Amino acid sequence: MSTISLSSGVRAALGSLSSVQSSAGQAQYRLSTGKKVNSAVDDPVNFFTAAGLNDRASQLTKNLDGISNGIQTITAASQGIDAINKLVSSLQSTIKQAQADAAANRPTQTGATSSTTATVSGKIGGGAVGTKSAKDVALDTKLGGTEALATASADGALGLAANVALTISAGNTTFTSTSLTGTSTVRDLVNEINKSGIATATIDDGGHLAVTGSGSDTLKVGLASSAVDSATAVAASLTATNDNAKIGLTAAFATTGVTATTNSAVRSNLVNQFNDLTKQIDQLAKDSGFNGKNLLTGDKLSIVFNEKTGSNQSKLDVQGSTVTSANLGILQAGSSDTTTSFDIQNDTSLSNAADTLTNVLTTLRSTSSSLGASLSTVQTRQDFTKNLSNTLTAGADNLVTADTNQEAANLLALQTRQQLSQTALSLSNQADQAILRLF
Repeated sequence: MSTISLSSGVRAALGSLSSVQSSAGQAQYRLSTGKKVNSAVDDPVNFFTAAGLNDRASQLTKNLDGISNGIQTITAASQGIDAINKLVSSLQSTIKQAQADAAANRPTQTGATSSTTATVSGKIGGGAVGTKSAKDVALDTKLGGTEALATASADGALGLAANVALTISAGNTTFTSTSLTGTSTVRDLVNEINKSGIATATIDDGGHLAVTGSGSDTLKVGLASSAVDSATAVAASLTATNDNAKIGLTAAFATTGVTATTNSAVRSNLVNQFNDLTKQIDQLAKDSGFNGKNLLTGDKLSIVFNEKTGSNQSKLDVQGSTVTSANLGILQAGSSDTTTSFDIQNDTSLSNAADTLTNVLTTLRSTSSSLGASLSTVQTRQDFTKNLSNTLTAGADNLVTADTNQEAANLLALQTRQQLSQTALSLSNQADQAILRLF
């Protein structure tokens, strides 16, 4: 215990000065840290609440890195799809080039030999007569009537029966006509063949009938007649007993048909171009990854949005798919139709390839749309997470951050009180010093 006795005035002045100094020190500390709550002692509720808010904000901020990587992964895959779209468009252009060069590989048969009276060496009607050219003689020759060559006074006749049937087939397409009769002419026959859309017929200057396929498939043409009905004639045209010889064509033209004897050099040159483009599709898909994840090779991307675990965790799973030319259904170009290639020389195969590429573009657009929807979702969650993290941090700061203006004013007031307390202490001491003057 102190043996020094102070007067009540001095002791009161000392107590006040000590209190003011303590308050001033606290104000200075708050100004230096910028916080009004620096420990649980200051305000346990606000301190731990702010700590929890800051901890959640920190965890959400860490998730932003994963969200950003997810956005880049989806973007890389989307850009890959866009580039593959362009390659598929190039494939379509290649197919169109091949389709444009078709004349070289059309199956054709031209009347050349005949054992019938009305056709001499494939010439229908026997050739030029009087002022009529061999072509006009052939076109005016009747299908029916008594078989005979044309004369200066009469048209030729092929000697077919009253009911005449025509069948034309190529690939899976068949055209059948029973509108011709014995009174029809070769001109009518030519028009009927041209109407089929499967083949075209012409009579050359020598009077020979030539039939050419509209496509590159094996072409079959059969002509037959019957005195009974057209149905019988149709059946007969598919057998070796057909009447093709009457128009200078072979009987086998109706059964085994004819195929093209040459191939398109342009189409042959496009094989490598087409196949190289399909390889580029495969390679481009493999290069569309980011940070070890590639949605175009079947990888699965999981993007976590919140700080929770288990069933309370918020995330988005983006399942990729393996994008290759084979998976898209694009076959390699070749010289025959197989499960992995198509015949570039065949019009039907080219048409099927063109349809496939159209479907591929639809598939790619669907994939691109799906990636776009996922990207939009992730970007929305990224913005939300940033804003939420800022909100949590601001909320925590509101609980513990000091009002510097107020603390500065408090410190100024406390410094003034400190000076006043020191003055009061001095005055109290002066009262005690008066006693010294008695000695």
